Amino acid sequence: MILVGDIGGTKCLLAQRDDAGKLGDSTRLPSGAHATFDSVLHEYLGETRPRPRAACFAVAGAVSPDGKRARVTNLPWAIEADELARGFGLERVVLINDFYAQALAVLELPETALAPLREGSVTPGAAKAILGAGTGLGQAFLVSAHGRYEVVPSEGGHTDFAPTTERQVELWRWLAAKFGHVSYERVLSGAGLASCYQFLVSREPGRELATTRERMKVDDPAAVVTRSLAEDPLCAEALDLFCEIYGQEASNLALAVLALGGVYLCGGIAPRILATLRAGAFSRGFLAKGRHRELLAGVPVWVVTNTESGLLGASVAAGRMA
Repeated sequence: MILVGDIGGTKCLLAQRDDAGKLGDSTRLPSGAHATFDSVLHEYLGETRPRPRAACFAVAGAVSPDGKRARVTNLPWAIEADELARGFGLERVVLINDFYAQALAVLELPETALAPLREGSVTPGAAKAILGAGTGLGQAFLVSAHGRYEVVPSEGGHTDFAPTTERQVELWRWLAAKFGHVSYERVLSGAGLASCYQFLVSREPGRELATTRERMKVDDPAAVVTRSLAEDPLCAEALDLFCEIYGQEASNLALAVLALGGVYLCGGIAPRILATLRAGAFSRGFLAKGRHRELLAGVPVWVVTNTESGLLGASVAAGRMA
């Protein structure tokens, strides 16, 4: 058995992969309930679960080039592969970026796990761009080399947010006053969606519904926004702004690597807002590239609806390392 995991700021998904490549049932553990990743593994393995011989973990954060060290971006976790191997009696532990795993999963997912967002035609062998808003904003690329696709990892979610409209310029100023540096992740994430809403409230406080304000005190603000579209115009406007910027960044990646093989939206948010993504704001942002609008009009975009695609990608990576 090889232990595989999708390790994020919100949750850890863990499962075991047998020598035939079959992935067993997954276990979900809340990341915030553990001070260290070692604690997560101790709870998962317990005293009765069979011990794996090796492990491959997809981590939501920067991973060293040798796959030995990782730091979770939205948690105070530093993960050391060799220390984990010694501490849990494993032959080998490999760490990969979580969107490295998402990219590998894209190659394995059936069509039923891909919801079309924008129609287009795929150029065989062309690069593919993968990004996804969740706890943070992950990115990766797939490029064809020596007869198969290889992953190019990225921390592009932390690049500078570039506003393109007057409203976005105001949003940038509002975020800069709070955080200093404004990355795309500050907008395209769960916290970023909540920030889009709070920014609009700061512009027109009289439009905020008391019911929404009270719900946000006891529930995840981003979830409140996505659940309140039909009853709260300000929530709908916040999500429209979010989707517009999501489209802009998706086409930024498509142009950066000439992703004529398609763009894939992963992460926890996109499947929950699929109808809104299809409503127009995403396409408006995606196509707003001046002279390259026609090129981008032919690039297909899908939303990955498989909620365990990161775990699947970690399993694929484990198979490549076996």
